[in-house]
Amino acid sequence: MDSDHRPDVMDPNCPSREVLRRIGERWTPLVIEALSGGPLRFTKLRQVIGGVTPRVLTATLRGLEQDGLLTRSVFAEVPPRVVYELTPLGTSLLEPIGVNRRWAETHLADVLAARDRWDAASA
Repeated sequence: MDSDHRPDVMDPNCPSREVLRRIGERWTPLVIEALSGGPLRFTKLRQVIGGVTPRVLTATLRGLEQDGLLTRSVFAEVPPRVVYELTPLGTSLLEPIGVNRRWAETHLADVLAARDRWDAASA
């Protein structure tokens, strides 16, 4: 993408699609929300999120670190202590993720009812 064009996620060649993909990944919003209260160690982060495997959480954290949304700090202790924390860029996602979370929680019953109707009509 050259500097004369604005980012456009509807353009299949625009790198903004990669950013949208990252923030739309299954575990990203949960990691961002979990870190909203401050830094967490891996085990605590996994516990707060629930249901994520260590391998998948590790991959998610690496991607978020690569994109500048969180930092990983290693402390020279025995055993080594590793802490994850949102960067200012990652913190800027709290509002849009919060809007999505509130929508999902508010409309859960409506979505479940729609699924039930669809399942009944498809049977």
